[in-house]
Amino acid sequence: MTGVSIVVPTVGRPSLTALLAALPPFTGELILVDDRRHPAEPLPVPDMLAGITRVLPGRAAGPAAARNAGWRAAQYDWVVFLDDDVVPDDDWLAWLGKDIAVPAEVGAVQGRVRVPLPEDRRPTDWERTTAGLADGAWITADIAYRRTALQRVGGFDERFPRAFREDADLAYRVRRDGWQLRRGERAVTHPVRPESRWVSLRAQRGNADDARLRRRYGPQWREKLGIPAGRRRRHAAITMAGIGAVAAGLNGARLAAGVLGLAWLAGTAEFAAARIAPGPRTRDEILTMLATSVAIPPLATAHWIRGWLWR
Repeated sequence: MTGVSIVVPTVGRPSLTALLAALPPFTGELILVDDRRHPAEPLPVPDMLAGITRVLPGRAAGPAAARNAGWRAAQYDWVVFLDDDVVPDDDWLAWLGKDIAVPAEVGAVQGRVRVPLPEDRRPTDWERTTAGLADGAWITADIAYRRTALQRVGGFDERFPRAFREDADLAYRVRRDGWQLRRGERAVTHPVRPESRWVSLRAQRGNADDARLRRRYGPQWREKLGIPAGRRRRHAAITMAGIGAVAAGLNGARLAAGVLGLAWLAGTAEFAAARIAPGPRTRDEILTMLATSVAIPPLATAHWIRGWLWR
């Protein structure tokens, strides 16, 4: 390995310190893209990495835009994207060199992601969501791209404002351009960061990104991008049943209101039960699952519609 450009977009989370502490000095460059809206303090660059580190200002426009700023400033042929909340293994750098020793037709090599979960209880809904990264395809928690491949497809689509689907979209466009994508052997640990009990509600904004992908790539967008099926249709059905029950009740159609209300209740109960069953089933977790299972279907549906309207 003659040299690599490691690009880390960051909003200054405390986890950045652990990531940088795990990186030994290497041949190449470390590019930190400071995507904070109002940076107050300098980013915590360790002394041993100071000589190879550049800090670039981001536009606070999301990780896709920050990564684009990083790779476009890169000097080396391979650009390795790391999220600021992962911790590379001790032998990560050695395995990286082996991973990118690939034929010229390989445009990207993904690392392995390990998500530690509690050993003394079942994982919460948020912990299970984070654990899904371990099986994710072409996620940017740790992936190396040839700079040439990024140049040919234009990099990340900056119309994706969140850390969601921008990685799958890029990987599809790189494959469509004729490159191969492979999985490597290097590994990082992705701890489950603390979150609000309402994090699943905020996550529903990703439905807007799904709608944009559906509009862009057609009905087979999930198969093309390698994205597992979701519950969108069931969410839409539950939402319509709820709206219909309210509308029927306001118009005095009691029978229709009762039938639609039961359909809404059955759909919501099934959704809540599916989320509660694999979890720790504590009082707080059950109450959170019940409350969010009522709110998620209409939120998901509203964000999906918003994605269709966004151009």
